[in-house]
Amino acid sequence: MNKRRLGQWLLLAIVCLSFPIGESYAQKKDFANLGRYSKENAALPQAAKKEKRVVFMGNSITEGWVRTHPDFFKSNGYIGRGISGQTSYQFLVRFREDVINLSPALVVINAGTNDVAENTQAYNEDYTFGNIVSMVELAKANKIKVILTSVLPAAQFKWRMEIKDAPQKIKSLNDRIEAYAKANKIPYVNYYQALVVPENQALNPQYTKDGVHPTGEGYDVMEPMIKKAIEKAL
Repeated sequence: MNKRRLGQWLLLAIVCLSFPIGESYAQKKDFANLGRYSKENAALPQAAKKEKRVVFMGNSITEGWVRTHPDFFKSNGYIGRGISGQTSYQFLVRFREDVINLSPALVVINAGTNDVAENTQAYNEDYTFGNIVSMVELAKANKIKVILTSVLPAAQFKWRMEIKDAPQKIKSLNDRIEAYAKANKIPYVNYYQALVVPENQALNPQYTKDGVHPTGEGYDVMEPMIKKAIEKAL
């Protein structure tokens, strides 16, 4: 066997051996972190026929909300399913496990912050908007009511300082979500308008410490807005 043919065989062998290694690595990864709420979901009793169960689907803003104001969720019977750092792509993957299978009467969807921050891939408004629409369609197909909410304002992301046009991208996405909600008669809660500093489109420093996540005072502003919308929808 000449050297050229030997090299070809060696390359083929390396490629073939890499398949099971790559497959094994992929199986160990959990892109959407389906395991995050698996125990809580399994322990949750089946929803009663007249129960008006509400699930909040979101990222760290939702997860931090439950941690900061747990009584708001407990007293109202709301279920938080936020995972820090996640994008709408990951929401969509876990939507069945963390929303549909819980048989809620209504889901509150807050998506987009980490898409703009490019946590999983380069930002594409069409893709992010499409993911949100897909979640709405999945909910409706399962007779689950939907409330859409705005992306919170942010002038920049400390973990993505190279992104200079976050305010413009957030505003554009919010306008699109709001228009879609109006066209499809879906309740839309505009946190953005209540929390933004108009001059620089940043999250009002009265309500945040890092420019992205609300403090308890920020959630104080958000809570009556979403509760009113939920009560009206149900």
